[in-house]
Amino acid sequence: MPDRRSYDVAAYIWPSYHNEPRMVDVWKEGDGEWYTVRRGTPRFPGHDMPKLPLLGYQDEADPAVMREQVAIGAAHGVNTFIVDWYWYEQQPCFERQLNDALLPALSGSDSWFYLMWANHNATSLWNMHTDADEPRWTARVDRKAFEAMAERLIERYLGHPRCYRIDSRPVLSIYDLPNLIAGLGSCEATASALAWLRARVAAHGLPGVHLQAINTVWVSIEGLSFAELIRRLGFDSATDYQFVHHGPGKGDYVGWAQRSWSQWDAWAKAYPCWYPHVSVGWDNTHRMPSEKEIITGNTPEAFKACLFRAKRFLDAHPNQAPLVTINSWNEWTEGSYLLPDMRWGYGYLEAIRAVFR
Repeated sequence: MPDRRSYDVAAYIWPSYHNEPRMVDVWKEGDGEWYTVRRGTPRFPGHDMPKLPLLGYQDEADPAVMREQVAIGAAHGVNTFIVDWYWYEQQPCFERQLNDALLPALSGSDSWFYLMWANHNATSLWNMHTDADEPRWTARVDRKAFEAMAERLIERYLGHPRCYRIDSRPVLSIYDLPNLIAGLGSCEATASALAWLRARVAAHGLPGVHLQAINTVWVSIEGLSFAELIRRLGFDSATDYQFVHHGPGKGDYVGWAQRSWSQWDAWAKAYPCWYPHVSVGWDNTHRMPSEKEIITGNTPEAFKACLFRAKRFLDAHPNQAPLVTINSWNEWTEGSYLLPDMRWGYGYLEAIRAVFR
């Protein structure tokens, strides 16, 4: 495991920048969502478009590409990658980057990964030519499908030697708790399924699993608040995926970020354990033909200030893993990425290195 005298900076990976056979009707040029990135255009004066990757439109299912990216991360203090993992219509989706490139790239390195099951339903959001939000695939699973999916997670990933662990237990994050509960039928049924998961992990010879909830829900479910819900379901911790879950994705970065980090102390008291999160920015205009509102002012220096907030929080909570989550390593189509581009170069990565290294 990482040296606990250092910090674990974990960046989310959106694994779409490679050929995904199930999406060729939307991303028609054989290299995934680069199709959309290449078509980014300014929507208003001063809009930072197009987004131009400094390293080029890389095939992120190529192990050589991911070895380069893992090395870039390590050189700047990003030592963990949280991979968005998808299971649609009872089969995996977007796994090629993870299986063919990232896991081989992590072999022999000092870097880590864990999975966030991105169990939101898929819609036409990924089709840049429409504003419609029409259903495409469901991510809901009943108990039988949950068990089949979980066996795959355990056998392929949770026991992997580079899987990030907290207190010796591999970490598994789950994005959409309402969708999980809707598929399994109730909070009680969901608690039962997660208890089964823990038992299966132990049966495979692992010391348990650290379940991490994504803090996206502000409505009650079966009369339970989100904090009550994750305790009822037995989650070990919570973190965020994106600042946009707590404030509209428009306006100045400073106020937008402050709405989230000003609540960290309250969340630390409400949840079993809270890990701070920092987002780089938000610009979803790539995917929405009529969208014109974005976050502005998200410079590397403003991002760096939020990182200092996260470090301060971790230093004040020395009894938990020194983990901070970042959105994101490569969310080009949401305007929230650490990878170098032609406007800021390595600026966001250099901010991480300045704060955490």
